[in-house]
Amino acid sequence: MERLSQRRTDPVTGERYHTTFRPAPTPEIQARLRQNPRDQEENIEKRLEIYNRNVKDLEDFYEDAFYVNADQDPYIVFEFIESCIIKPLPCKK
Repeated sequence: MERLSQRRTDPVTGERYHTTFRPAPTPEIQARLRQNPRDQEENIEKRLEIYNRNVKDLEDFYEDAFYVNADQDPYIVFEFIESCIIKPLPCKK
């Protein structure tokens, strides 16, 4: 919730900021930052509720899918995904 709801965009430069993890460098920039309506907490909660309502059906449908822990170094994530794609798929006889 914090990661999404604290995102802001500078309408002048298009630069993206986060109020906690990457704050605007100057008070002038901070004053003109705008939040996308999709990033408001009530909208995020609606999207999460829809996701949680549908996730089981998606997991059942994509039973051969693999789980990716994206809270790692991007290179590690890439290597894992690449290894899952490259390894040969089992053949039906």
